[in-house]
Amino acid sequence: MRTAAAIQRIACLCALGLLLQGPAHAAASLRPLQRDGYDRLQTVSDLELSPDGHRVAYTLSTPNRTTDRDDGDIWLVSYDGSQHLQLTSSPANDHSPRFSADGRTLAFLRDPLDGRSDAQIWLVDLPGGAARQLSHFEGTIGSFALAPDGRRLAFSAQESVHPPPDPDKPQPIVVDRLQFRADGYGFLGKERSHLYLLDLQSGESSALTTGPYNELQPVWSPDGTQIAFLSKRGADPDETNNWDVYLMPAQTGAAARQITRNPGTEGDPDSEWSHRTPQFSPDGRQLTYEAGGRPQDAWYALVQVGLASITGTLESTPAAALDRNCVDAKFSRDGRYIYFRLEDKHSMVLARLRLSDGQVERLSPAGHVVTEFDVGADGHTVLAYGTANQPPEVYALDKDRLRPLTSHNTQWISQVDLGTLAPLDFASPDGLGISALLMTPPGPPPPSGWPTLVRLHGGPNEQRQYEFDFDWQLFRASGYAILGPDPRGSTGRGYAFQKLLFGKWGQVDVPDVLAAVDFAVAHHIADPKRLGIGGWSYGSLLTNYVIAADPRFRAATSGAGMGNMLAGYGTDQYVREWELELGLPWQNTALWLERSAPFLHADRITTPTLFLGCEADSNVPLLGAEQMYQALRRLHVPTQLIIYPGEYHGLDRPSFMVDRITRYIGWYDRFLKQTGAGHD
Repeated sequence: MRTAAAIQRIACLCALGLLLQGPAHAAASLRPLQRDGYDRLQTVSDLELSPDGHRVAYTLSTPNRTTDRDDGDIWLVSYDGSQHLQLTSSPANDHSPRFSADGRTLAFLRDPLDGRSDAQIWLVDLPGGAARQLSHFEGTIGSFALAPDGRRLAFSAQESVHPPPDPDKPQPIVVDRLQFRADGYGFLGKERSHLYLLDLQSGESSALTTGPYNELQPVWSPDGTQIAFLSKRGADPDETNNWDVYLMPAQTGAAARQITRNPGTEGDPDSEWSHRTPQFSPDGRQLTYEAGGRPQDAWYALVQVGLASITGTLESTPAAALDRNCVDAKFSRDGRYIYFRLEDKHSMVLARLRLSDGQVERLSPAGHVVTEFDVGADGHTVLAYGTANQPPEVYALDKDRLRPLTSHNTQWISQVDLGTLAPLDFASPDGLGISALLMTPPGPPPPSGWPTLVRLHGGPNEQRQYEFDFDWQLFRASGYAILGPDPRGSTGRGYAFQKLLFGKWGQVDVPDVLAAVDFAVAHHIADPKRLGIGGWSYGSLLTNYVIAADPRFRAATSGAGMGNMLAGYGTDQYVREWELELGLPWQNTALWLERSAPFLHADRITTPTLFLGCEADSNVPLLGAEQMYQALRRLHVPTQLIIYPGEYHGLDRPSFMVDRITRYIGWYDRFLKQTGAGHD
């Protein structure tokens, strides 16, 4: 007999099924999503409000078939939404717009798409005109900030090697660093990123810092006398991930002073969240930044709103009681609030902290994702806001109302049948509550359920969220239900939930994944005879753990992952994290062997598996996919290995993105849809 709770869950699922299917007449008037829809997908990013709050600058990126790269241009939209202006239109990737203090000019980074030239800082007069190049730096510029006086800018850059290497006469690579590889760079040498001052009138630049440390993400004090930045120092900076906030006078040769002293990570620049930290308060007396947790927690620590005085005498995390990741902190213009993005159970909302009493107010609703925001004069607030069936667009937040300012994707999206996401809640075998997001195909479910793909997120400290995912939408258009569980270790549920996975990869999260599948099968969502699974990065690792533990999946895709943890030590960039979580291999060998179960017990895998990897990946090197492919090939399990040349951990070429989803669907179709397909 079903319990009342079970009956309620089924009723909720039935209601959600009707919601996901949508009105029959609406679906009939729309066309299915096709692969070529990827070429029409435009992405908004780098939101920047003008000093008076009346205009918003942003980057609009579009896949470029000719260059096979994303082509970015700078756009302007008025805060009232009445005026739209494309400022740049170049055969390059223009991004990171920054207004001058008087709002009369806009600086930005222009990154040539030829793969040979360095990105440089350019300037354009407003409301529009021909852009002119400001910097002529021989090296890689990472970020920059305009001074309040409008005469200077500070930037962080790594100088090029001199003399430049001759590709016809390569020299030996000498390795002597503890961390000698990084994704996106390859082998690391002695070069570091330092701070530079650029005089806008003369075009001359001078070094602000030198030494064996990286200095990144400069920001000016409101009075233009000091620069705050991130740096990781110590006897050997490679030993830790202890980034801190530093402060120095805006003068060549001046000494830098350490502001934060927490042994954790303050604004890890390798994080996708930390592009805007640190930030000054309007009076210049405080700094906000992203505060990390205990070093021994590694990537399981929460990211918090950090607050410090410029004297270095006060350091706090005023929103710690939220027990959630809080990122992209920025002061309001009046200094009364700190705005930030708050991650919470599949959502990413905009929130603000009132400094007078610590009260936190959520400004945008759950069930969506805020990818960026900015706050300016007169309380004007803009954000990039998206949902499962709507790619992010720029919105203004007027009190409690979201008002659209852009509609770059609206026309083509409105003609396509797209799915939405429904949340599922269930229990793992040990009773722990787990959640997932579900997307189903149009129309009523078959009696036995839909062919279902379990898609596992990376991280492992990430979450499935209410965001537009082209792959998921194309899976749906191909007739699949997609199930995305958040097993223990995922974010959005607090520190304790994240830390449950520490040192237990594939041990405690596999039952959570299987519980999601059991729930979907029991409620006739998923056809138990047509189950697929897959993921990228940690999603690939977890896929390997799952198919080594359970034979029910008829097809799997495993991208940029591994099954042999021992093979990762010394070949990837995680020199510190592995030692923190698993210990040294020669001292804690048993645990390393346990975590290497998919490779060492590959003879338990019967699921046909498509492996994929990136040739230049230093995050999870290609070696991991090669080993798993070789094992299954030797065992005569249907398998294939796809290698993307020249790519790092994440695919950059649009053609490769389309190729990957095409191969995913082809592999799943082969084993889940064809008559007689599958395995015993």
